[in-house]
Amino acid sequence: MSAAHPRSDRVDEKPNSAPAARLSLSKGLTTVGASTVLLFIVCAVVEPASVSFTSLSGMLPVAAVLAIAGLGQMLVVQQGGIDLSVAGGISLAVVMVTHIPNGNGSLLVPAIGLALVFAVVAGLLSGVLIATLGLNPIIATLGTNAVLYGVNLAISSGRPRTTTDLLAGIAGGSTLGIPNSVFFAVVALIIVAVLVKRTVAGRRFEAIGANWRMARAAGLRIRLHQSSAYVWAQLLYCLAGILIAGITSMPSAYAGDSYLLPSIAAVVLGGTSLLGGRGFALPTVIAAVFLQQLIQFVSVLGVSSAISPLVQAAALAIGISLYTLNWRAILTPFTSRAKPAAAPA
Repeated sequence: MSAAHPRSDRVDEKPNSAPAARLSLSKGLTTVGASTVLLFIVCAVVEPASVSFTSLSGMLPVAAVLAIAGLGQMLVVQQGGIDLSVAGGISLAVVMVTHIPNGNGSLLVPAIGLALVFAVVAGLLSGVLIATLGLNPIIATLGTNAVLYGVNLAISSGRPRTTTDLLAGIAGGSTLGIPNSVFFAVVALIIVAVLVKRTVAGRRFEAIGANWRMARAAGLRIRLHQSSAYVWAQLLYCLAGILIAGITSMPSAYAGDSYLLPSIAAVVLGGTSLLGGRGFALPTVIAAVFLQQLIQFVSVLGVSSAISPLVQAAALAIGISLYTLNWRAILTPFTSRAKPAAAPA
């Protein structure tokens, strides 16, 4: 009996003696990370003004807002949907935190609270329409976007209003030379990444997005997780809108319109599949920086600002083609060489 113990000990120790799991990088992280580094190198060589401190100070706040909106869009895409209410959610938050306080800093906190309540209601509306009633996500979120803009116009009549000094100091200020909006984006990234990747609910969330039929067979609460994606997304859009209101002295009542296409492009460039499943938060944030720096580079070159939507659309098309097409099969006919016939024996 005593001779059996060393053998059993060796068996027990085998799993512990295995080498530690190597850090694996997603395709999206390596692709968009390398592309971003390459873009900054090109900018520094071709047009150094596009990477000056002044230019970066103007680019980073907008990139931070886009990153936060992209994280919200990512959660929806993970469930196989597309959220077209990005513009309405951001714009309504902008209107609420500027029109309700009307320059009075003491009313800013109640205005933010009300904006968050509307964000939750809008998310629940989309979630019920999609997860419970089975509506197509595009149709449902388009309807939610119309409701949000209806509330927006009822409050603002489409007119902008000056932001409060308190919000301008918090969202539009900087710390150690870094725009405060960047810190908000980093916190949002950490929260989303931890919740999705490091919690049981997050793993279930990804499993439902990857295959909801198998998840249902496993007893997971499909409707709850799908609805929560839209609620969390609206909360992130709300945060993005609040930041816009602080970054811009007199933000437009339609400030969110310019973030719909870029938010989708950031998600796709980050490697999250439009079919749902795993989400990649860090690559999405890096993709937001890439997109905004690309637009700034094009602007510094003197190209009309009207070209920006075309640049974003091109980035979206490239991102979809990178992660969905089988490039090996496409390039094989052009790269393969005819193999010589085997010599007869």
